[in-house]
Order: sequence, then structure tokens, then C-alpha cells
Amino acid sequence: MATKKPGVHTVPNPKGGWDNKQGGKVVSHGDTKKATQDLGRVQAIKDKTEHRIHNLNGQIAQSNSYGNDPNPPKDKK
Repeated sequence: MATKKPGVHTVPNPKGGWDNKQGGKVVSHGDTKKATQDLGRVQAIKDKTEHRIHNLNGQIAQSNSYGNDPNPPKDKK
């Protein structure tokens, strides 16, 4: 059985810029939120996992699923 990769979180770095963290470890860093968010999306798609984008205050502002969505949309047809 394959091990599920943890989600990717795009978070502000206290020393400046933004980081993408996965499993508590920094996997990439960027100077702008947009650039770092794009890198995080690529990583999440590659790993078929969740991508959570945080605000400066640490709250999750956006969440995208690129794999096994824990809450898939319910078809209303």
C-alpha cells in the first residue's frame, strides 16, 4: 500500500517571503505569495494531495484538492 503524502501549505515566512511546507518541512520558498503559491500547486498536483493557501495571519484562505478529496462534491442531478 502506498503512503499518502501530506498536504502542501503555502505560509508566510517570518523572515520574509513565503514558504511551501509539506509534512512540517519547507519544500520551496519564494519572494511573493503568487510565485510560491504556483510552486505549491505544482507540488500538490505531483503528489496528488491537498494545497492550502494561508493569509499573513496564518488562517487558511483557500484550499484545493488535487487527489483524494476528503469531501468530494455531491452530485445534485
